[in-house]
Amino acid sequence: MTYADTQLFIDGTWRAARDGATIPVVDPATEETIGHVAWAKTADLDDALEATSRGFRTWSAMSAFERSKLMRRAADILRERVDSIAATMTREQGKPVAQSKGEIMGAADVIDWFAEEARRTYGQVIPARAAGVQQLTIRHPVGPVAAFTPWNFPVNQVVRKLSAALAAGCSIIVKAPEETPASPAELIRAFADAGVPAGVIGLVYGVPADISEYLIKHPVIRKISFTGSTPVGKLLASMAGSHMKRATMELGGHAPVIIADDADWEKAAQQMVMHKTRNAGQVCVSPTRFLVDQKISDGFLEAFSKGMKAIKTGNGFDDGVEMGPLANDRRIPAMEELIGDAVEKGAKLVTGGHRIGNKGYFFEPTVLADVPVSARIMNEEPFGPVAIVNRIASLEEGITEANRLPFGLASYAYARSHENVERLTSGVEAGMLTINHLGLALPETPFGGLKDSGYGTEGGSEAIDAYLDTRFVTTAH
Repeated sequence: MTYADTQLFIDGTWRAARDGATIPVVDPATEETIGHVAWAKTADLDDALEATSRGFRTWSAMSAFERSKLMRRAADILRERVDSIAATMTREQGKPVAQSKGEIMGAADVIDWFAEEARRTYGQVIPARAAGVQQLTIRHPVGPVAAFTPWNFPVNQVVRKLSAALAAGCSIIVKAPEETPASPAELIRAFADAGVPAGVIGLVYGVPADISEYLIKHPVIRKISFTGSTPVGKLLASMAGSHMKRATMELGGHAPVIIADDADWEKAAQQMVMHKTRNAGQVCVSPTRFLVDQKISDGFLEAFSKGMKAIKTGNGFDDGVEMGPLANDRRIPAMEELIGDAVEKGAKLVTGGHRIGNKGYFFEPTVLADVPVSARIMNEEPFGPVAIVNRIASLEEGITEANRLPFGLASYAYARSHENVERLTSGVEAGMLTINHLGLALPETPFGGLKDSGYGTEGGSEAIDAYLDTRFVTTAH
């Protein structure tokens, strides 16, 4: 397939950077340069900021009904183009093409969800204490938004921020990932082709630190949304705070999986093999610390390890491939260092642990057992296809370990009894907990974390709130 160079989208026009600068894009399955993406500098960002200011005035004045219709049309266009966009995503990101299609179809559902929410940004009439007094709350879009997204889900990570902003009546500048630029550009193209006015959506690429610092501090921008690592998120949140700008932060995790003694551990093993290897483990909600009751731990470890070993790894375009390469050359040594440290500290390497071949960023699905808490991988998010299986003596021990780290994004659990389910529900400190099934990341459900995993949500009915001001108006007649 062909892979076109990716341009900036500013004021309704696809264009190169003013100085013509570009950044190479590499296919992670072949390590070949497949194209280039335009590299925005300050002059380009100024153009985008001027356009988004005008776009906000246009879009916020449009009725919620009309905004909703345009968004629904964009969702339909995205579905019509799913095959071509999925091929582009697999080429630049590496995941199997079936997973790319699933991401794009899911993105269309997100757009539809927020299109409906656009028509429901209700205010309130508050009963007054005095006769002849009317008290109202009115919801207004907060203003132009700057969104910063990572490479692991090139469309999904953009679409949540983009859809919430547009539904609220905000304009937005998206700083999308340089590693995977073309698929988010196609998402933006669907909105442009649906008729969203010029200036409402901007798309830029470049040096992340330079762009984030410039946009966050700029007076035109009133709202920030970031998905990425905790250290970077803390830096950007502090920057936004110093300018009194709202921020939604979806940051890193280290998801525990607690498997109680009464759990259906065979079901858990089957579901978790698929979930752990999805997108090669490069998922902020990827299950990592498996805390398994000692009564069933041997059976679970055997079944889970067997399933991980059987995963077919290869080019995302090849038939039957279940896991593609890691996204870039930095991930291979990162995996090797974490695994080596764990083994050195006494962990058992059950399966995997090595790079596959010498071309492309492929890595074996890996299982470590009996990993001490002192190992780095017990404290640092691996962001790769590596799972830890440790024994626990009780459910309380599992909950204590799950809550030990400062992260609190996703968590998983398996248990049958009402007592165990209730204890997990009340005891696990995480923004999201799914018990006995995989139930996260639907458009209509909250998506966000606690503690060092960030704040705010990018799903469900609450997600649009961060893009709206609530204004109080009281009138005496």
